[in-house]
Amino acid sequence: MDSFYLRDGIRFDAAGLIVVVVQDHATQRVLMVAYMTEATLKQTLETRLMTYWSRSRSSVWVKGETSGNYQEVRDVYIDCDGDALLFSVVQRGRGACHTGHLSCFFRQLKQPD
Repeated sequence: MDSFYLRDGIRFDAAGLIVVVVQDHATQRVLMVAYMTEATLKQTLETRLMTYWSRSRSSVWVKGETSGNYQEVRDVYIDCDGDALLFSVVQRGRGACHTGHLSCFFRQLKQPD
């Protein structure tokens, strides 16, 4: 089997990761998508601060640790298949995106005419 189950049916992939969608608690706007390991999920639930696994740096990443743009957890939801999580957060600071935008989803894909 390529994945394992954590309590409540959370399913990590073969690399030990789970997709995380982060949404603003007040507006419900999607702020970003990232990944967590079992350890960063546990840390997030304990501290109530979003803590991710950086695939590019292969390290733990507490959102806001260097930028001051923290994300405080309000609610957590598991999708129907157990292979993705949705976090409702209060975004502190300028925003979620490393570019300085509130959301990482600030570019609209243009449809051809």
